[in-house]
Amino acid sequence: MPRRPDTDDYRALFLNPTPMMDMRAPTEFAHGAFPSALSLPLMSDEERALVGTCYKQRGQAAAIELGHQLVCGEVKAQRVAQWAAFANQHPQGYLYCFRGGLRSQTVQQWLREAGIDYPLVIGGYKAMRRFLLAELERSIARAEFVLVSGKTGSGKTRVISRLTRAVDLEGLANHRGSSFGHLLTPQPSQIDFENLLSIALLRLLAQGDEPIFLEDEGRLIGRLVLPELLRGKMRSAPMVELEQSLDERIDVVLEDYVVDLGKRYALMFAQDGARLHREKLQQSLEKISRRLGGLRYRQVSDMLDLAFERQWQEGDVSGHRHWIAVLLEQYYDPMYEFELAKRSGERLFSGDPQTVLRWIEQGVPGAARR
Repeated sequence: MPRRPDTDDYRALFLNPTPMMDMRAPTEFAHGAFPSALSLPLMSDEERALVGTCYKQRGQAAAIELGHQLVCGEVKAQRVAQWAAFANQHPQGYLYCFRGGLRSQTVQQWLREAGIDYPLVIGGYKAMRRFLLAELERSIARAEFVLVSGKTGSGKTRVISRLTRAVDLEGLANHRGSSFGHLLTPQPSQIDFENLLSIALLRLLAQGDEPIFLEDEGRLIGRLVLPELLRGKMRSAPMVELEQSLDERIDVVLEDYVVDLGKRYALMFAQDGARLHREKLQQSLEKISRRLGGLRYRQVSDMLDLAFERQWQEGDVSGHRHWIAVLLEQYYDPMYEFELAKRSGERLFSGDPQTVLRWIEQGVPGAARR
């Protein structure tokens, strides 16, 4: 087969989820990477630190020599075997380091010596990250957004998941958005979140200019910050509003935060899961205690504890409906009305989730004229 050339076609790399191996150290990868990349570092964090110190004290030549001393023999053989396995498994992939420099070229050379000619990404991680940041700005400026709005528990995320032209911001952030929205697996880094968002918009806009649906979010999703440019555009974006009764919204919250989250705790922590689940909900409640006020906070906290006791003794989760109802009516609903008043976008349509989905499937006439 003819040798595939190195590439700087970053758009093609992200439009099609191209497998890539990342030669940077593990801490660099953890700080920011790409969804189709696998961390297969040339050096460990400790080795990289030693080489970096050597570079500062004795210069580049000495640092390169030390790097070859640290990654040699069996260590080198094991790493080359990992890279070769990736290259054989992903023959259309690429490798990269921070700038597409010495680390990438070293791995490329060692693979050639092992009989594998594998291309690198020119400019490396830094160039790809710069491309995604610029593309994120271009995409936000170009895209026509429609918000899926509605009170807490109205099923916004469920509607977003049914739409083909939508970006699930909470899914990208691995968080359900509210004070209670923390999941058991960690959120991505801010850089990873921005990269995921940029790639999602890039792919949707490559398919056409039809409206893109986003769940109506505030500035933060957990600890992650929405780009200010996106927030500005969301403030004036048209919206569809989900309307559900209080009982229906309680059903949704009960399913997400009691039943589903409880199963996740049980799977991860076995017999300690139920206790840890209750503790986590109490910690989340405590975060909003000042806004609730002392008396109401203590009342809801007691209701939550009683609901868990009944659940554990009788297997009945219905007791949770009481504290959920209080939070919805007395905390989240007023907050929603306050935030909604700040939006200047037109309300295009409102109805229950199924009615809204049917309306969207027919086209978004109010948005399409913009």
